Amino acid sequence: MTLDAFIFDLDGTLVDTELLWADALRAYLADNGCACAREEVLNLVFGHSWTDIYRALTARFPGLAGIPSSLMADRLRDYYQRLRDSGDGIVIRSSAALLQRLASTHPVIIVSGSPRADIAEAVRLLGAERAVRFYLGAEDYAPGKPAPAGFLLGAQRLGVAPGACLVFEDSWAGVTAAKAAGMWCVALARSSAHPQDLSAADWTLDDLAAFTPEAFARRLR
Repeated sequence: MTLDAFIFDLDGTLVDTELLWADALRAYLADNGCACAREEVLNLVFGHSWTDIYRALTARFPGLAGIPSSLMADRLRDYYQRLRDSGDGIVIRSSAALLQRLASTHPVIIVSGSPRADIAEAVRLLGAERAVRFYLGAEDYAPGKPAPAGFLLGAQRLGVAPGACLVFEDSWAGVTAAKAAGMWCVALARSSAHPQDLSAADWTLDDLAAFTPEAFARRLR
């Protein structure tokens, strides 16, 4: 097994934001007369791209279809920002430290379903501008996870074979996409996260501090 590149998901893997985004979306929907149970919103948000979330929202609530995707994303970001500013820091420190460690020896990229503006802000919060070769967001590929398009595009741009890439993910959709791309996958299963079926991952950890390429190789033997 040769690992030539590492790919990180963003929300839930590097930054603890998915629950905040879900709560922001629920508040936004309520303010627009579209009541939605929290569990339904969680299932809608976790692991999915903004493109797919928007499509699902406008199918579920046709009255929202007149709001363009980009405008809705901007309005939703205001709700998210208020929630984030009232809480603790969102960086998952051990995951961020792993990204920096791996970037010292290998190419590292981020493939997320979030809009590029949100990824750019997160990369700044992570202090990872020099560590991340590039990132792909919802505007860059389709279909979103669980389809493998984003991961395959990332590997293509790096010039690396999919089988030599390892993905870090935290959702069923992300793990499914990584495996469909023919990549290795380590899943992050934090106790505070929304429960996900991560059984298809090659290794599941509750903290990415435990990951090293050597430990992963031993795991596969």
